[in-house]
Amino acid sequence: MSLCLENLAIRKSSGEVLFSSLNMRVEKGEVLCLMGPSGCGKSTLLDAVAGHLSDEFEYFGSIKLNGIKLDGMAAHKREVGILFQDDLLFPHLSVWENLAFALPDTIKGAERKERAMQALKNISLAQLANSFPDQISGGQRARVSLTRMLLAKPKVALLDEPFSKLDKTLRSQFRDWVVEQLKEAQIPALMVTHDLEDIPQGSQLLNWPWHAAQQERQHA
Repeated sequence: MSLCLENLAIRKSSGEVLFSSLNMRVEKGEVLCLMGPSGCGKSTLLDAVAGHLSDEFEYFGSIKLNGIKLDGMAAHKREVGILFQDDLLFPHLSVWENLAFALPDTIKGAERKERAMQALKNISLAQLANSFPDQISGGQRARVSLTRMLLAKPKVALLDEPFSKLDKTLRSQFRDWVVEQLKEAQIPALMVTHDLEDIPQGSQLLNWPWHAAQQERQHA
């Protein structure tokens, strides 16, 4: 299972090129981190992979997931999981209902709640099952949000500065837990960050300007 970008270029409809000739490969269980200045196209690249690229942009080249081209494929068919800075939990649903919402349609009836409750036990938050998002802490919401994304069984994970709103202590703990969960899920992950401390040990780093030669392992 791998995510491959081949000769990828993104430009604005005005003709301005954000980047070009981007080549990279992320294997299952690996995290590739993207760093660069605001406006260089980090989040836009994630949008292209997810199939949410706005009409303001267009891309050239190829995006492949497990050897299958995603170019032109509808977003809901790409099986891409996304984690943002904000948790985006549904405020009108309880914690367990938020998790159940993400489960595949093949899981029916009472089994949906059973799966959601088991997931909460796995992350030691079963006691919050009937709470609503505004009744739990930011760190708890972050854990629920990642778990919800993984319950949908994505084939690739996209993380857009997912730790930026957490305090320093919680940030470090959550980052390590996220990486552990992604490795267990055995899916490739692409993460945008502005902070070197957010880059997991042993992961790949692609720093701006992005070229294949600059893809390296982060050992710090």
